[in-house]
Amino acid sequence: MKKKVLLVGPAWPLRGGLATFDERLCKAFEENGCECEILSFKLQYPEFLFPGTTQYSSDPAPEAITIYTKLNSINPLNWLFMGLKFRRKKYDLIVFRFWMPFMGPCLGMVARLLRRKGKTRIVAITDNLIPHEKRFGDKFLTKWFIGGCDGLVTMSRSVLNDIETYFPGKPAQYNPHPMYDTFGQPISREEALKSLGLDPAFRYMLFFGFIRRYKGLDLLLEAIADPRFEELPLKFIIAGEYYEDKQPYLEMIEKYSLHDKLILKTDFIPNSQVSQYFCAADMVVQPYHNATQSGVTQVAYYYNIPMLVTDVGGLAELVPHQEVGYVVQPNAQAVADAILDFVNNNRHQQFVAGVKKYREQFTWNSLIEKLWFK
Repeated sequence: MKKKVLLVGPAWPLRGGLATFDERLCKAFEENGCECEILSFKLQYPEFLFPGTTQYSSDPAPEAITIYTKLNSINPLNWLFMGLKFRRKKYDLIVFRFWMPFMGPCLGMVARLLRRKGKTRIVAITDNLIPHEKRFGDKFLTKWFIGGCDGLVTMSRSVLNDIETYFPGKPAQYNPHPMYDTFGQPISREEALKSLGLDPAFRYMLFFGFIRRYKGLDLLLEAIADPRFEELPLKFIIAGEYYEDKQPYLEMIEKYSLHDKLILKTDFIPNSQVSQYFCAADMVVQPYHNATQSGVTQVAYYYNIPMLVTDVGGLAELVPHQEVGYVVQPNAQAVADAILDFVNNNRHQQFVAGVKKYREQFTWNSLIEKLWFK
């Protein structure tokens, strides 16, 4: 009989990287001969806690995936009902996505209700143990959730180290974030630039994803203000929705007179357009202040795009310095120096060759094996 697997986490019609990941993981389990379903949220965040314009996707539903949109993150009666209802399905493996302490009470209770002792393994893909934006009660909520799990899988060694520090003895394994292959086939640079209405006479650096303080857009704007960029045929695409107050960034753009250097696409980028932005870019720039891992890196690998990351969290684990791009210190000077080296010394083809070499190790099958704790 097929093994039965349940993923508990965001999925369509919710949008964003977590939903995209969970849907792709579900397909990977199916490809490995399992029967896999997703239990997602009908209410993920109360609207007053959500920083973006909408929590919901405009993309069509993914094909051939069973998604139950049932969980309410703030209703304990819902947790009880869903836990008891899905317990009757008798899953062999249940995989939770844990990315912030706010979800601890809901996911921790559901995990305990779903457990069938000796018959069901409860494993969590633990994106963060220590949240990017800390709040009172984080430690307690995280501890409650982790206590309901049999094992943990991380996608960065820094999170694995956190688990070993705060939860010694808890079974935990590391597996790098698999490569995203869900946003459409690569297209030519010329086609991508045409679709975005961009001038092919320029080279383009891409900052991609939700704009939040920890992702370091401020560092990038300071770097672009470096006078060495003034005469270069170089522009920077900022593609992603603001998930915080945009005014400080707009003030920096005005202060440094950066308008002519920037292409601002600060709405949510639907999945159908992701390939256009990556295929138009010469390099992806991730100047994070802090991080664990990033799905943006794994999109860049799929489209064979070099990367610049800062040496924080687990970012450097996936980007060999001077082979697929740059690992630099999280300051504007270091970011500017690396971009200038890339442009002035024509590193593009060298790094593309490195990307093609390293991308083969980031497989979904490897993650699935770790989730079974094989």
